[in-house]
Amino acid sequence: MAETATILHADLDAFYASVEQLLDPSLRGKPIAVGGGVVLAASYEAKAFGVRGGMPGRRARQLCPQLRFVGGHYREYQRLGDQAIDVVRDFTPLIERISIDEAFADVEGSVHLFGTPERMARQIRRRVRDEVGLPISVGVARTKHLAKIASQVAKPDGLIVVDPGAELEFLHDLPVRLMWGVGPVTQDRLAEMGVHTIGQLADTPGRALQRLLGNAVGGKLGALAWNRDPREVETHHRARSVSAQSAMGRRPATEDFIGPTLRHLADRVATRLRAKNRAGRTITARVRFTDLRAVTRSITLPAAISATVILADVAKDLVYAALADHPEEREISLLAIAVSHLEDDAVLQLELPFELDHEERRPGTGKGAARWVLDRSVDEVREKFGRESVGYGSVELGERTSIPDEFRELAERPV
Repeated sequence: MAETATILHADLDAFYASVEQLLDPSLRGKPIAVGGGVVLAASYEAKAFGVRGGMPGRRARQLCPQLRFVGGHYREYQRLGDQAIDVVRDFTPLIERISIDEAFADVEGSVHLFGTPERMARQIRRRVRDEVGLPISVGVARTKHLAKIASQVAKPDGLIVVDPGAELEFLHDLPVRLMWGVGPVTQDRLAEMGVHTIGQLADTPGRALQRLLGNAVGGKLGALAWNRDPREVETHHRARSVSAQSAMGRRPATEDFIGPTLRHLADRVATRLRAKNRAGRTITARVRFTDLRAVTRSITLPAAISATVILADVAKDLVYAALADHPEEREISLLAIAVSHLEDDAVLQLELPFELDHEERRPGTGKGAARWVLDRSVDEVREKFGRESVGYGSVELGERTSIPDEFRELAERPV
């Protein structure tokens, strides 16, 4: 880990909405949202009214009646995001791109060429504004975690350099929600303990954090609160999971709704896996209730899968296991599926039919292989004639209520 502040975190501001305002200057200065049934991204003008990504479109319009929804220009997002990161790449080859609109950069070896890290950050911001036409915020610090927090504090369109001698002074007054890994649920749990700032988190005994959040999460957040982050900038990154989710407001927790929704999500996740010739062994399902509490259940299979129906079946079991533990919950607001522990999807090795339990869920059995072959045929038809040309008749969930694959893949895309 560097002993000086040589790690940059560059993050394009309100990226998707900013691109739409760049493409259509009449939208500048106005509250806009990318999406329709669900908000995929919001401009700063819309965020001022409380509009946030992942929010149902109806709720967003209630908060901001003058909100204007626009369709996503995914190719433009890709093009402009690449151009911005290429500007950063002009200063160092040590780039870790963590999404379409943000990246870490280690500039320690570039100081003799371009001057101080602060000077490089200023040049990056100026060039992205002039050459790409978009605002970008940059944080400079000694660790990745602190650099990312600094870029968030710098928003919109700013620059913050954290001096190594003043790290904790800068960090400890900030709200815990800025920490990497602290979402709304974790934030609420910490608030119940009276922990609202990173400094309060740092002063919380480790055992108390681990009891509240689990050993792994509690230990990690405790270390980050003291800026103990040994991670280096990784120039080679491959996606560790593939996921999809649908936010739907308030829906009954019944089979008529859960089944089609999970098949829709499984179709999206499995299609993306097969497109990358990958399969995964760990399946995770997430259920969020109407009070925003969420529960997850996961299982690690003996063999990696990428077949749509198998994934949907496993996810359905996980969702119902989660609901069985919360019998008082009658409505849900979100369902999600993730596949992790990914590996290259090799040619199927057929199994001898010795164990017949859930034969159709094992990829190497006759039934499992048939499902995989059927999926590949569907993939080929979609590739030639478009995604809407063929699908599963049991999938009733409209595209309007879920996050499009193009958007999710851009948001998760490493380079």
